[in-house]
Amino acid sequence: MHSKETALVVLSGGQDSATCLGWALERFGRVSTIGFHYGQRHTVEMDCRLRLMDEVRRLSSGWNERLADDTTVELALFRELGRTALTHDVAIEMGRNGLPTTFVPGRNLVFLTAAAAHAYRQGIRHIIIGVCETDYSGYPDCRDDTIKAMQVALNLGMESRFVLHTPLMWLTKGATWELARQVGGDAFVEVVLEHTHTCYKGARTTGHPWGYGCGDCPACDLRRQGWADYLRNCSGGGC
Repeated sequence: MHSKETALVVLSGGQDSATCLGWALERFGRVSTIGFHYGQRHTVEMDCRLRLMDEVRRLSSGWNERLADDTTVELALFRELGRTALTHDVAIEMGRNGLPTTFVPGRNLVFLTAAAAHAYRQGIRHIIIGVCETDYSGYPDCRDDTIKAMQVALNLGMESRFVLHTPLMWLTKGATWELARQVGGDAFVEVVLEHTHTCYKGARTTGHPWGYGCGDCPACDLRRQGWADYLRNCSGGGC
């Protein structure tokens, strides 16, 4: 660990945020988590995050001691503001604006604002979110420039000194699997594989070598390819 401070992880229940949780547990004295019900079609991820935290606690006594409180927040406004493929039964495709229909406008901006408001009340300075600009769907609120701008805005608006950490920003999905192995070993990789959910459609009845999902949506495609890249790297002596 490099800090005795507390960090707050935005934990969705997916592969990326789970990896960020492991990353934080290796670096901070205490780690709190926050999750959001925003009317997502794949609401099963919110069930997965609870099991995920239980499994993480079992992996390491140190992680168990450092993993602190969890908070969930209701954000029904995203369903009320408009239809997207993550909040309504809408086809997953590219929209006329050049962004996929899975883009929920303002989602990560609101997540970070709510997380910072919670962190402010708890005296937490470090906020961790699993956004990525390398393997992503083109979401503008996942870009490095956006996160840097949000850090400035939150610090000005709350007169604070928050630090927004994005450990996956420049990693491919294969490298994200490798980061999970680096912070928690093969046992943590197995937990991420079995107990996280990434599929946009919320399908969790079919298991694949790379985890559960419909196998057809863009999120499943990314996870499948990332797992294949990770195994390829391992077979070449990278693990």
